[in-house]
Amino acid sequence: MVEPPPQRITNPTAVFAGLDKITGRIISFDVAINETVQFGALQMTPRVCYSRPPTETPNTDAFVEVDEVTLQGEIKRIFTGWMFAASPGLHAVEHPIYDVWITDCKGGQSPTVAEAPAEAPRQPARQQQQQQQRRTQQPAPPPQRMPPPPGFFPPPR
Repeated sequence: MVEPPPQRITNPTAVFAGLDKITGRIISFDVAINETVQFGALQMTPRVCYSRPPTETPNTDAFVEVDEVTLQGEIKRIFTGWMFAASPGLHAVEHPIYDVWITDCKGGQSPTVAEAPAEAPRQPARQQQQQQQRRTQQPAPPPQRMPPPPGFFPPPR
């Protein structure tokens, strides 16, 4: 009997760990998909982050673009590709000062089908429309920006 392929969950947030080799500090930071966050001189932009349901073998991977901001203020692409949490040394970003790797994804909804809840009382159509409008009109939270580590000075403009 052939088993079905494992289901993957698409997540809205990628979780990274970063090592500052000068200070020896390791920090963990979350980045929303398609958001760019700076860690030292590196700018991280995850494009997708996949994980598996808790009932499956853990397998977290993300497609990430990493740029370096040089001392001259230029932006150079230093990494584009898949990172795998199970093998951080295989596809981590190794830089003379910073190392960055994927550790987890979060916020995804399980692809399994949940049981239907008990029948709830129906709301009038107008009230349902108003609730839907309120949900879509809420402003998005501001993007997270990581402060540069101590000792990092941005290039002069």
